[in-house]
Amino acid sequence: MPTRHPEWHRTDRIGWLRAAVLGANDGIVSTASLVLGVAAAEATHAGVMVAGIAGLVAGAMSMAAGEYVSQADSERAALDLERAELAADDPGEVRELTAIYVSRGLDPTLAGQVARQLMAHDALGAHARDELGISEAQSARPIQAAFTSALAFGIGAALPLVVAALVPLGSLVSVVSATSLVFLALLGGLAARVGGASVTKGALRVTFWGALAMGLTAGVGKVFGTVV
Repeated sequence: MPTRHPEWHRTDRIGWLRAAVLGANDGIVSTASLVLGVAAAEATHAGVMVAGIAGLVAGAMSMAAGEYVSQADSERAALDLERAELAADDPGEVRELTAIYVSRGLDPTLAGQVARQLMAHDALGAHARDELGISEAQSARPIQAAFTSALAFGIGAALPLVVAALVPLGSLVSVVSATSLVFLALLGGLAARVGGASVTKGALRVTFWGALAMGLTAGVGKVFGTVV
């Protein structure tokens, strides 16, 4: 009876980690930017909160829909195309798979034998794994990704909203800006550590782009708020 390989890797985390990190990051950046932009336009505290809550709901739904459609459609389309190619030119697909194994270091004769045996067992599975890079660990999970993205976005968006609700309007811009950058740095560092990357680089990268987005949005609110 086959046993599971004892080594532990991070590849099984890639799908949900990516969706969670992107969702939470977008939630913090977009909601904090929206709050800052509306606040800089000299809106009331209630107006800032309404805009922020509306942004949370719209953003979470947008993230969920985007993740679901992109993952479901892209993987399905790739597999459908590969299935059609197998039906139309099976020998050509054997040569294609053989070439892939040769490029990975196998002797051409052995590569051909491996390709034919794998395709006899599961032709589509072999091409999905070795040509398209679709495996059990890395296959698309659109429902899981959609739910994870929406939930992560909502959690991320709630952070600057809670801060905005607790501070007076006069200090809202400075406090929301500072705390949101802290949230982003923590998120970037945590995501980098879980993914096996540099914590410092991950934190700095996310914080930089978040600060740029919030600064630009606050500037737009300041300029156009005074005009309107």
